[in-house]
Amino acid sequence: MEYKDYYSVLGIGSNASQDEIKKAYRKLARKFHPDHNPGDTAAENKFKELNEAQEVLSDPEKRKKYDQFRTQWLNYRNKGGKPESYNWEQWRSSPQSTYSYRTVTPEEFEELFGSAGGYSDFFETLFGGAGQRRAASGAGDEGAHLHGRSRNGHDREYQLPISLYEAFSGATRSFQWEDGRTIKAKIPRGVQTGSRVRLKGQGEPGDHGGVPGDLFLIIEVLPDSRFHRKGDDLEASIPVDLFTLLLGGSVTVAGIDCSVRLDIPAETPNGRVFRLKGLGMPVLKNPEKRGNLYVTVDAELPKDLIAEEKDLIQHWKKLR
Repeated sequence: MEYKDYYSVLGIGSNASQDEIKKAYRKLARKFHPDHNPGDTAAENKFKELNEAQEVLSDPEKRKKYDQFRTQWLNYRNKGGKPESYNWEQWRSSPQSTYSYRTVTPEEFEELFGSAGGYSDFFETLFGGAGQRRAASGAGDEGAHLHGRSRNGHDREYQLPISLYEAFSGATRSFQWEDGRTIKAKIPRGVQTGSRVRLKGQGEPGDHGGVPGDLFLIIEVLPDSRFHRKGDDLEASIPVDLFTLLLGGSVTVAGIDCSVRLDIPAETPNGRVFRLKGLGMPVLKNPEKRGNLYVTVDAELPKDLIAEEKDLIQHWKKLR
């Protein structure tokens, strides 16, 4: 009997998470799906292997048994053991075993690929064969759609990093999806990290007339060198010279989309925060409304003082 390395079939490591298993299966299953490779026996066989690997690794009970077997098998081979001498009977599933099938049932494989069936001898030794086919007939939409039955496509997610300025103004972004499609997405004004942008019908395709799923963009607004964002508000610091802080005056504040003059009262302490109303980020779904811009005064001390200036400061110190 031939040993099956299900992790290698899906191109993943033995510590792969369920999300990684699902992603690897979906990507390869689309590539080798019989509908996309009519008459290609190699693709047909590869698709069978993919389904079998997914069947085992996506089920915690099956995966646990497989991992136990795999550890023993690799130890056996590393010690020079030969496949024909291995005691397969110790792992044979009893007829009473009741594993559930969530991908493609053997009957559907037989309809799709012929009477050779869909599961290998290796699989049926570990997890049973005909005894489980009755349980398999209740399989979910991961596999029952493959022959004649429609299935709606799954929703998918894609993390999309954007700049703060794109979040402010809105943007149209293009990116290549894993199946080769180029997808254009309109990013609305005011999105924040964690915002979800729905692209209807751009997710996993449906089968046999099923409705395609949606693609949800998970927004990540990247840090900005000038502004710190808190909700719909922005925070920034502005350098103000010592004389303006002491005597009063005005400075120019560069906002995210415009510049304004800010009056600085006399004797303004370093670190004081000023609120500039309505100069923050647009509110998502109500972009005409905006948050505020909070600017913190950052005192700029004079440098490279000449002797006369130092004397004046000393004189001022004595006056204080």
